[in-house]
Amino acid sequence: MPLILPTASIGSRARRAAALALSVLVVLAAAPAAAELPQPPTLAARQYLLVDLSSDQVLAERDADARADPASLTKIMTAYLVLQALKDGKLTLEQTLPVSERAWNERKGGGSMMFIDPRMKPKVDELLRGMIVQSGNDASVALAEGVAGSVETFVEAMNRQAQAWGLKNTQFRNVTGLTEPGHYSSARDVATIAARLIRDFPDGYRYYSLREYAFNGIRQDNRNMLLGRDPTVDGMKTGYTEAAGYCLVASARRDTPAGERRLLSVVLGTDSRGARASESEKLLNWGWQAWDMVRLLEPGKAATTVPVWKGRLDQVGLGVPGGLTVTVPRGAGAWLATSAERTDPLVAPLESGQVVGTLRVHTAGGDEVRRVPLEVLEPVPLAGVFGRAWDALRLWIR
Repeated sequence: MPLILPTASIGSRARRAAALALSVLVVLAAAPAAAELPQPPTLAARQYLLVDLSSDQVLAERDADARADPASLTKIMTAYLVLQALKDGKLTLEQTLPVSERAWNERKGGGSMMFIDPRMKPKVDELLRGMIVQSGNDASVALAEGVAGSVETFVEAMNRQAQAWGLKNTQFRNVTGLTEPGHYSSARDVATIAARLIRDFPDGYRYYSLREYAFNGIRQDNRNMLLGRDPTVDGMKTGYTEAAGYCLVASARRDTPAGERRLLSVVLGTDSRGARASESEKLLNWGWQAWDMVRLLEPGKAATTVPVWKGRLDQVGLGVPGGLTVTVPRGAGAWLATSAERTDPLVAPLESGQVVGTLRVHTAGGDEVRRVPLEVLEPVPLAGVFGRAWDALRLWIR
């Protein structure tokens, strides 16, 4: 027997009861019971997080909000701000930048280097490759100075961006990730930064798939070992300090029946280069094998159509403008239903994209899978004087 759940409305009990007659529910299928959540594999890592970026769902985590030394994962935020400067026209890829004594002196810190010196004027494109592929601390400093004039000013911009994104467990003190008091992040915050770079700068993200880069006759391999192991992995960044251990952010994409799917893993505090790769691979493979992505709504398609009062239209479609996908335990896609909770009565004027409620995705057993804003899909202007007056009378009688 199909699972039928009514659409609830925001308001009094009387309004909710009246809304039942107007409710529309998207029913996918029924199931005898809710699926149990898959248990993630055991990982030899201090903290980890696995996110399905296609549905914005966290699939697995351990101590994901614990503050930790991010090591060279810091450079993901450094790269984000450089790519933003390119987008804003403050830099060009062909533009050359000077190499300061400060950038050159990074060689004394014992970290990764691109091996630039003050006699050189590398291009921004070369420095990006040096920072992303070779994890060059010298390249990171040169880029920060090129964007902001000084490392200190650039670090201030990094922290402002982190605050703008609401990152509660991140604070930067440098652009390279070398251990320094007060320099920290978390697995969840690192995942947020990485996801923003992937989404906001798809062209820039392509640097992370490069397997090697040679500058000034010095060739260095990308330290992300998964690029050579799994053809679906196309980034992202390694990190290591004694305090941080061996860390890796990895991202992979695959085409599925429900569309393109991308997973992002963050693994912090493993004990070797091999371990950070193998533990990340284990987590990604579990994400592919234990979970399915299901498309519930196509972009622009209404989840429900409801009456509008005092408007030029009698009814309007409500939905999720960009479409809706969810990630569920393998085989549980046929058990899903969606129900809407919305403002009632819905009175014009209404703007396209206006949030008027919530669309809830849940299993047959009632376990919530995802909750997203329910938006108006097309504008509804006010009706004329007589139309508004007539609907006002109808609302009063109602």
